[in-house]
Amino acid sequence: MRPTRNQAIFLAAFASLAILLAGYWFQYVVGLAPCKLCLWQRWPHAVAPILGMAAIAIGGRMLPVAGLVTMAVSAGLGAYHTGVERKWWPGPSSCSGDVAAFRGMTPEQLLDPTQVQPVVLCDQVQWTLFGLSMASYNALMSAALVGLWLWAYANSHPGR
Repeated sequence: MRPTRNQAIFLAAFASLAILLAGYWFQYVVGLAPCKLCLWQRWPHAVAPILGMAAIAIGGRMLPVAGLVTMAVSAGLGAYHTGVERKWWPGPSSCSGDVAAFRGMTPEQLLDPTQVQPVVLCDQVQWTLFGLSMASYNALMSAALVGLWLWAYANSHPGR
């Protein structure tokens, strides 16, 4: 039995919400502080449930396209972050390798906790399961959600 358009949209939106809540669970319950790229990857998953509710309420074909694009961005960010973690390419200078945020600071400023905020490095993996990091899982799950949004789009009828 195939899901209806609205069921597919609901599943895609709910999955994004679950991924977003899992990120917060890892941050606040497990104690793994997110890096800059991790925070960037949360934004598409925060937008997708809103798009899903709107797509179900309003209908039409453009909101599933917006959901598809949103998850494609998330998959791209996850793939980029995975490459940074695996040292395939450099990450942002503000959170990878030689951290630019500390340049120009005196030793006294670096030791003063009021002057320096903790930096979580984007190129350091904090958690893995079966050899994949959270960024890798985000890329894979987001790619699957692209497919779900695409299916919802393909099963949207014009004017509906």
